[in-house]
Amino acid sequence: MTLDATARALPRTADNHLLAAAGDGTRVELRGIVKDFGATRVLHGVDLDIAPGELVSLLGPSGCGKTTALRVISGLEDATAGVVAFGGTDVSHTPTNNRDIGMVFQAYSLFPHLRVVDNVAFGLRRRRVDARTSRRRAGEALELVGLDHLADRYPHQLSGGQQQRVALARALVTEPRVLLLDEPLSALDAKVRVQLRDEIRRIQLRLGTTTVFVTHDQEEALAVSDRIAVMDAGRIEQIGSPEELYRRPATPRVAAFIGLSSSVPGVARGGTVTVWGAEVPAQSAVPDGDVDVLLRPEHVLLVGAGSGVGAVVEESTFLGSFRRSLVRTDDGTLVRLQHAAEDRLEFGERVHIAVAPVPVVTTERARPR
Repeated sequence: MTLDATARALPRTADNHLLAAAGDGTRVELRGIVKDFGATRVLHGVDLDIAPGELVSLLGPSGCGKTTALRVISGLEDATAGVVAFGGTDVSHTPTNNRDIGMVFQAYSLFPHLRVVDNVAFGLRRRRVDARTSRRRAGEALELVGLDHLADRYPHQLSGGQQQRVALARALVTEPRVLLLDEPLSALDAKVRVQLRDEIRRIQLRLGTTTVFVTHDQEEALAVSDRIAVMDAGRIEQIGSPEELYRRPATPRVAAFIGLSSSVPGVARGGTVTVWGAEVPAQSAVPDGDVDVLLRPEHVLLVGAGSGVGAVVEESTFLGSFRRSLVRTDDGTLVRLQHAAEDRLEFGERVHIAVAPVPVVTTERARPR
């Protein structure tokens, strides 16, 4: 989703100070960030430029360095080398409490003895904002997340999703230059997680706050981000829009991590790849010879007998508007395909599949030792 004036011109509550004062965010830059923990290097020269008002997700498996990068941005961890800049100003040695950030963690971290409104107002009171103004601004933040009617309840009287909304309101009430979200939805059930992720995106667009969102959930990142930085082993493998990463992954690792893929054998020659007897274009240059081809489920087609390659159905799952099935080809390769819901496949059924005529991601096949 591209940030533009129209995207932010959503209906606003006229008397909500938080919305009325919303700006266009702050540019956040990481330049050559290195982070060592003892003899272990966790971040290897990370470079990242986040535009004002942009939402960028750091996506990757556990241990890839995404949370460490977020903690370096926040000041909770000092970089071993490199520069963190907000709005062109070096904040690498600025304490966390002076960086003007809002943070939301996986754990709600609400004060159990304080009412919701007082939890939200806590940061304002620490900044010596008077009680009346603090309560008004806390009410506006709760209105923004749809919980102003629960202002006088205590945390134990709220659901998990409601508690996380309170944590979000508390992070936003100080009108931070930068909002940092560290796996904020992973403790919630699936339905609430989807609702809250959409709410976070809606609010972020209305406020125009520069936001960094850490997640290991690819669907979450695809749904909310302007751009996604896919991380692996302390490095950024690729950064781009959700569409770019899904359709034009730069490496097989990115292709494997963003969306489902099946690895099938193919033969590359002159910029094309032969898969199951059909020639398709290669997405990037690859030397002639045997290759592994990564296929998205929607790019594997059910075809009639005599076409494509034969396979046997291993499983088939109904997902509402479509089905996703797993088949084993005659050469023993497991392949996932996505097809119409009315094409019901049974376990053990014989089918034929073919590849759609779209550019494919390839990698040289590893030679057996």
